[in-house]
Amino acid sequence: MQHLPITEVKGIGEETAVQLADLRIHTIAELIEHFPYRYEDYQIKDLHHVKHEERVTVIGTIQTEPSIRYYGKKKNRLSFRMLINGVLATVTFFNRAFLKKQIVVGAKATVTGKWDQHRLMITASEFKQGEQEREQTLMPIYSTTGSLTIKKMRKYIQQALLQYKSEIIDPIPASYLQAYKLPNKAQAIQELHFPSSHESLKHARRRIVYEEFLFFQLKMQAFRKMSREHSNGQSLNINDEAVQTFVSHLAFPLTGAQSRVKDEIIADIKSSYQMNRLLQGDVGSGKTVVAAIAMYAVVEAGYQAALMVPTEILAEQHVQSLQVLFEPFGIEVELLTGSVKGRNRKDLLANVLSGSTKVIVGTHALIQDDVHFSKLGLVITDEQHRFGVNQRRILRDKGQHPDVLFMTATPIPRTLAISVFGDMDVSIIDEMPAGRKAIETYWAKPDMLTRVLDFTEKELNKGRQVYVICPLIEESDKLDVQNAIDVHLLLQQHFEGKWKVGLMHGRLHPSEKDEVMNAFSQNETQLLVSTTVVEVGVNVPNATVMIIYDAERFGLAQLHQLRGRVGRGDAQSYCILLADPKSEIGKERMKIMTESNDGFVLSEKDLELRGPGDFFGSKQSGLPEFKVADVVHDYRALEVARQDAQSLIFSTSFWKEEEFALLREYLEKEGVLDGQKID
Repeated sequence: MQHLPITEVKGIGEETAVQLADLRIHTIAELIEHFPYRYEDYQIKDLHHVKHEERVTVIGTIQTEPSIRYYGKKKNRLSFRMLINGVLATVTFFNRAFLKKQIVVGAKATVTGKWDQHRLMITASEFKQGEQEREQTLMPIYSTTGSLTIKKMRKYIQQALLQYKSEIIDPIPASYLQAYKLPNKAQAIQELHFPSSHESLKHARRRIVYEEFLFFQLKMQAFRKMSREHSNGQSLNINDEAVQTFVSHLAFPLTGAQSRVKDEIIADIKSSYQMNRLLQGDVGSGKTVVAAIAMYAVVEAGYQAALMVPTEILAEQHVQSLQVLFEPFGIEVELLTGSVKGRNRKDLLANVLSGSTKVIVGTHALIQDDVHFSKLGLVITDEQHRFGVNQRRILRDKGQHPDVLFMTATPIPRTLAISVFGDMDVSIIDEMPAGRKAIETYWAKPDMLTRVLDFTEKELNKGRQVYVICPLIEESDKLDVQNAIDVHLLLQQHFEGKWKVGLMHGRLHPSEKDEVMNAFSQNETQLLVSTTVVEVGVNVPNATVMIIYDAERFGLAQLHQLRGRVGRGDAQSYCILLADPKSEIGKERMKIMTESNDGFVLSEKDLELRGPGDFFGSKQSGLPEFKVADVVHDYRALEVARQDAQSLIFSTSFWKEEEFALLREYLEKEGVLDGQKID
């Protein structure tokens, strides 16, 4: 069944096969695993127990004649009243004037639509005369294409299951299914497509989610074990006394968290395994200092260290801060970006090749073909999610199995970080340096803008600078949000003759972005209006105010990242969230932001509030795409799967016993083992 073409299913011909191919469905297995992305619930409900904006199917008695209002070109709205469980509700259909003849006062009817609890109104999508309860109340809704309707898709999948359900092989051992009370794969697939109840659907989904996560984690853990056992990592001879001297020269003592993470990294560098570690730390927690200690330790041991960052501005800032730390020890920090050209570039590359340059910071210019190291011992990638997997790998491959450290300020909950980055060790700096002032955060409604600008002017009069963040670049018909160009114009007019206002967004050329950012860094412009391109790594200690327009449109993690652009100097800093959220979740988000400055607390709350969605943003984290599972919504299942996969991969029975044969076969097919023997 696995590789049989879909034309083997009764009723699917060559024409339908071409349409299904557009959905990447070529085999019967792919058809059977083309799962619904949602379900229409036709279970009859009592309006007294229905939540606001919930989709409902109800039965009631028609109380009034239908009225029709025409507007626009060929648009109309049909409304009438129904008595439903003692509630007199208005039922509204859009562009369905033809229903008028079917609506008879005093007759029973079945209606499906969205319930507005405040206006006692159902915005309806379906109308049936009489009391019509469906036998199957949960109807699957599929992704389709062209003339391939949802109804046809249901029919084809139903036929495929009729012919081939008995041939579905379950790769999960029976002992695991029993332990977790999970249905077998064939039952789960049947229920996902044609659920007999909400409860059975929940268990079926749980079963498929577990399998998807287990397969993903098996790959992660097998890769991790194989990398450790077959890597030719360098065991560096670290001078602990010299490292301690370096630490003692720092301007501030390390926090407990920094010390713990420093020890974990140094232990990795000393070991014969190649380090593959993710370092997480909130904005301002001191990741750079820990990275500097690791770089110093490697240089002291006779090796080179490289730090790759996403932008030239960030690279320059890192060079400046590292130079202050390394200068007392006679170590020069070099910068390699796209702007370094001609003779300067040639000399720098020669010094890197000879080994006289010990520490180099750069952008993706570091991974150009003409960059060669003498003895690369440590590779650090800052804001690692901003680089593709291949970009990170190319830099790692520049040396003879150098240790690798990835850094990120994106606060990912520990459980999720350990599970998603399962092939890495995870270190977390979860403690802020003493004396750092918390950023005061306020939520203001848009009609309070004048007060916000008055407050902003007071800060500008003190010589401070201000960020203003907007969700969009230009005006959009679809979203009623403030855009950067309009806000830039508004602020220019408001502060004309007093302060200069800069504008930055994603459509600018990189050199233009650098120009705008440098003007702000040098205080040539006092206010910077920007989209979220300013989010990562910018360091302007003089900026004390962050104003975020339409803040309800951002997730908590992103709001926290943006807030972290201020509070980098000695002065008290402020974040003002301009927002008028309509939903309870939106209001809760604003409230949480004003109450907490802890990125990890916020990231946990984000998980609770956001539900399924792209927690990491812009699909830049390198996560796999699952058919059913969602790493945010199902993160507890992800953790269980990770623990199970780790136990299996590191046990001898997994590699020998028959019950795990299909899981081993999967790893071989995926090419994870790559001809290697895992002991």
